[in-house]
Amino acid sequence: MHKDIQKYNNALKGEDKAISKKLAEEIDKSLKKAESKLWHGGPVWFIEGNPVAGYSKRKVGVTLLFWSGQSFKAKGLEKEGSFKAAQKNYTSADEIKLKDLRLWLKESKTVQWDYKNIVKRKGKLIRLKV
Repeated sequence: MHKDIQKYNNALKGEDKAISKKLAEEIDKSLKKAESKLWHGGPVWFIEGNPVAGYSKRKVGVTLLFWSGQSFKAKGLEKEGSFKAAQKNYTSADEIKLKDLRLWLKESKTVQWDYKNIVKRKGKLIRLKV
């Protein structure tokens, strides 16, 4: 696990810490070739420079985000924002269903929209992988 992500997780308390630790371990295990770092204040995993998964501490719990999640076939994520992102909120580590998380992570490797170049394309997203 990236040292900055470990520091981020260690600074959290109680359930938020347990949720973040569990998410980070599963994401690292599934996205072995991804680069990870703190980005915009939270842990994010990138494939070839494109953000695919991450999480952040919110007022109530921890939010898991998949940048291309609205295009996943696997269910259980909620629409987030005006692009293709989808999220899942957790208030307890027991709420994390590993079967669902692993399906989303598997899809995040192949279902991707090009967020890396969204500014260059003036807010237009194009599909990278199908």
